[in-house]
Amino acid sequence: MKKNQAALTMAAASLALLVTSGCATGPDRKPGDPFEPANRAIFTFNDKLDTYIAQPVAKGYQKVTPQPLRQAITNFFSNIGDVDNFANNVLQLKITDAVQDLMRIAMNTTFGLGGLIDFATLAGLPKHHQDFGLTMGHYGMPAGPYLVLPLFGPSSVRDGIGMAVDVKFNVINYFEPAVRNPMYLAQFISARADLLGATDLLKQAALDPYSFVRDAYRQQRESLIRNSRGNNAPLPNYGEPGGEATPNENGAPNYEDPGESGGAGGAAAPGASNNGLPNYQDPGEGSTAGAAGAAAASGAAATGAAAAGAGPGAAAAAGTAGVVVPAPSAPAPASGAKAAPAKPASAP
Repeated sequence: MKKNQAALTMAAASLALLVTSGCATGPDRKPGDPFEPANRAIFTFNDKLDTYIAQPVAKGYQKVTPQPLRQAITNFFSNIGDVDNFANNVLQLKITDAVQDLMRIAMNTTFGLGGLIDFATLAGLPKHHQDFGLTMGHYGMPAGPYLVLPLFGPSSVRDGIGMAVDVKFNVINYFEPAVRNPMYLAQFISARADLLGATDLLKQAALDPYSFVRDAYRQQRESLIRNSRGNNAPLPNYGEPGGEATPNENGAPNYEDPGESGGAGGAAAPGASNNGLPNYQDPGEGSTAGAAGAAAASGAAATGAAAAGAGPGAAAAAGTAGVVVPAPSAPAPASGAKAAPAKPASAP
């Protein structure tokens, strides 16, 4: 408990230092990072601490510990972290994710020897990553200025508050100090050993490591919150221009064939078949009403082709398709008279 209080005191002192140094920031500071000079100083301190203490310890741990044992330790602390994921998914009303987290905890704790073996992932239960900072962001709380906390690294005002709340969801926090402190140390070393490759990539890719870490952190947090909100968004309703589309049995819009609707009044085309498809009769066999229905159907097809961006030529072709007007039959020539050559029909 004393360690947690010391960490919170250090975070509060860092926040006070950043606030008091706000007046000393330069005019070229980046929006969203008004405490950049103080943040850079803390970032440099953390980097030196990581370079000369954390990385050597993590590399030594990686060298002397077999990979299966390292993976088992990572799985153990990951199983403990699912308690925090479960609590925050419940607060965000993500019932499906919360149930999956609970099933992961039960399966890995029971069949995975206390979480040393990750049976839940093999069974198809996904691993979620939640914290109270994301929960506050899920309900619209802004991140606030960017902060770099001593020992804890990149954060923000919102995520710093969330970090203090997440301590209460951490199972390790409720163990006796003789067990709690070594477990916190082992968790830190295991996590740092898993990120050794990312450190090498950062040094090779970033000209300014501070700006790289700051921008990557903020973009990642915004992406997580955006995806979290998007999961609960309703599907769009693509309705017809004349009214709301009627959904089918599977919930998709029911786009009717233009031949099912008659003229402008929406009357059904005469002669429709029993299976719901339009019955396109030969124009020479149908009546005047059948010809009017075919013309209305072809007009609807032309309108749909033009609305779909097919171009005037395609719309005209669609409008004339299926509307074949038979040429009037010529009278029979008298006997002994020569029949006049038939003139070609002009294009419509």
